[in-house]
Amino acid sequence: MFYLSKRLMHTTHWPLKIAVLCALSGTHLQASANDAVQYSAEQRAIATEQQMTDEERFGLIQSLMVMVLKPDFSSERDLRVPADVPQIAGWVKGVPRLGVPDLMLTDAGLGIANPGSGRKGDQATAFPSAQALAATFNPQLAYDTGAILGKEAKSRGFNVVLGGGINLARDPRHGRNFEYLSEDPWLSAVLIAETVKGTQDQKVMGILKHVSLNSQEINKWALNAKIDPAAHRESELLGFEIAIERSHPGALMCAYNKVNGEYACGNDILLNEQVKKAMNYKGFIMSDWKAVYHWDYALKGLDQHSGIQLDEKEWFGKPLQQALENGQFPRDRLSDMVRRILYAVYSTEIDTWRGPQAKPDLAKHLQSALEVAREGTVLLKNNKILPIPAETKRIAIIGGFSHLGMLSGGGGSSLVDPVGGFALNVPLGGNNMFASLRRLAITGPSPLSELKKQFPNTEFLTDAGENPAEAAAIAKQADLAIIFAYKTEAENHDHADLSLPWGQDQLIQAVASANPKTVVVLQTGNPVSMPWIEKTPAIIESWYSGNAGGTAIAEILAGKVNPSGRLPMTFYADVQQTPHPELPGFGTPIDTPTTIDYHEGAEIGYRWFAKTKQKPLFAFGHGLSYSQFSYSGLKLKGKDNVSAEFTVTNTSNVAGAEVPQLYLINAPDGERMRLLAFERLNLKPNESRKVKMTIDPRLLGRFDQTQKKWHLAAGQYSIAAGKASDNLLLKGQIQLNEKYFGQ
Repeated sequence: MFYLSKRLMHTTHWPLKIAVLCALSGTHLQASANDAVQYSAEQRAIATEQQMTDEERFGLIQSLMVMVLKPDFSSERDLRVPADVPQIAGWVKGVPRLGVPDLMLTDAGLGIANPGSGRKGDQATAFPSAQALAATFNPQLAYDTGAILGKEAKSRGFNVVLGGGINLARDPRHGRNFEYLSEDPWLSAVLIAETVKGTQDQKVMGILKHVSLNSQEINKWALNAKIDPAAHRESELLGFEIAIERSHPGALMCAYNKVNGEYACGNDILLNEQVKKAMNYKGFIMSDWKAVYHWDYALKGLDQHSGIQLDEKEWFGKPLQQALENGQFPRDRLSDMVRRILYAVYSTEIDTWRGPQAKPDLAKHLQSALEVAREGTVLLKNNKILPIPAETKRIAIIGGFSHLGMLSGGGGSSLVDPVGGFALNVPLGGNNMFASLRRLAITGPSPLSELKKQFPNTEFLTDAGENPAEAAAIAKQADLAIIFAYKTEAENHDHADLSLPWGQDQLIQAVASANPKTVVVLQTGNPVSMPWIEKTPAIIESWYSGNAGGTAIAEILAGKVNPSGRLPMTFYADVQQTPHPELPGFGTPIDTPTTIDYHEGAEIGYRWFAKTKQKPLFAFGHGLSYSQFSYSGLKLKGKDNVSAEFTVTNTSNVAGAEVPQLYLINAPDGERMRLLAFERLNLKPNESRKVKMTIDPRLLGRFDQTQKKWHLAAGQYSIAAGKASDNLLLKGQIQLNEKYFGQ
């Protein structure tokens, strides 16, 4: 038998190898095709790892930055990285003799990034911000986006995309909210899972990040995020759990901050107990860059040390090797780390191809980005002035570099060199290691030029918006004024409040006073306060729109496209409505030890407003249309698997899309609000559609920390359907029995 096992390790006939391994281990293949594929990946990982040398094992559990940052923010190439590896986020040495490919890791939050434009002339499809994608409430668009990320990565020979941002928007001042999706775990999980599936269907590895509570940039390397463990499971960790179940990502990335006193990347409870054990996660966990402080993070659940040159020591190099030799680090844990990485390689099939693949259809990809912008743009307010009548004689276009383009994306690792290049790319500076990445990045086409296409017989007046009085004088001459307002967000930067920068609030006040028909188009990565809201009859949130913004906004203003986006995050009136009116650590020196107590627990965004009975500026799920819709006939069914049925009707003469939403509004074990389900419907004039929704019981229940299980209390549950969290049109009750489930 020993001879057979030894020969088996050297065969490349995987079905034979797996079959014999199964026989030797006494295991049996699962019945379903999906299970067989996953089982095969596990067995291949075991077989390959057993053949590896320790040098090969240690090569696989660490990634090198190609360009290493120096203290003065300059960089130089690491000579350990092969010369043919382009400038990307990270490179992991594979095992060519065993068919294990190098891991080529690319940042890909909003498209395939080009760090510092180091790959000369390498442009990619720049997608709208993740919030815009979430605002579509369209899983198919999320899948299409993921598939495009996979195709464009693959065309460059990159096999791991570092997108997958799923942290919840706990605070509207957080500088990375534009990279994430929403404030709700169900919406975020459903959409990010489709994105990951789209990527991995291209045989490119997807990831989810950042585990967990990366919800503040200020002092994040010294931040301790405190939260009740049960509330953590009911909020952010529930999003990760659902997304893992639905998409099986090859890897997770842990966060910079501490969680309840321990750094996330060395947090045994978080990584080992909650993610790997309770969620049964089989892939590997990589660190974020500059997030490892000791070799013993390998004992606490971290499988791969990323960008090892940035940390004080290359912890998963010589220090971990020494710990292995000294008996402090068990060999079976090293094997587990390697096998998890190999499992991810095999389950995502990135070992089946090498090098740059077929060039993508960029025209088709740009059309997909445009569709995200169309469906993700949210009409917040409309007092009967939109769409703009075709016969409008004179329109004033003011501010926001609208003659050049629209805000492309926030600064940091997710900023993409867009197809066609930037129309404007201004460094904004700052006082931290990411300061050079803060940008005011504008991408064409310009909304001005696109509006001229929609209104060929209209005269356009323009103003830069630098002086309120001058802008007001221009606006007064027009039949209608459109102000393009903007606010930049960036990695490693949080804003002090929700105001628009550079005097734009005063600009809007002046223009709206001069012309009562003023439309405000917001280009932001977060909610903003609106002291001018009563004076402006129409407000649109276009987020950061990548390669597509100018076209999409012109089509919506002209009525060629019916707006259908819904807010994936609550718009607060001001910071006093938030759970944390003062951001912990704001104004302190960089890396000042800071603690934030997330006392709100799982009550984030619309849940917080339901709990505190406050009225938001605009609620989660809100979004207007040029159509009107009615709801009728809510029916709730089931005991263990609860479902809902109701009918939605387009009562107007304009075809449009509606996003019906289902919410828990009360439970026997305490009043609380939870998004339970949603669906996007395209309805013709006077068309009706019956909606059927099945509810994940975790959204109805609570997590029992003592039992380590989900708990559904016995009693009556109140459930409502409607257009937004504050616009619920149908209500019903259902009686459920008590049960414990999951872990």
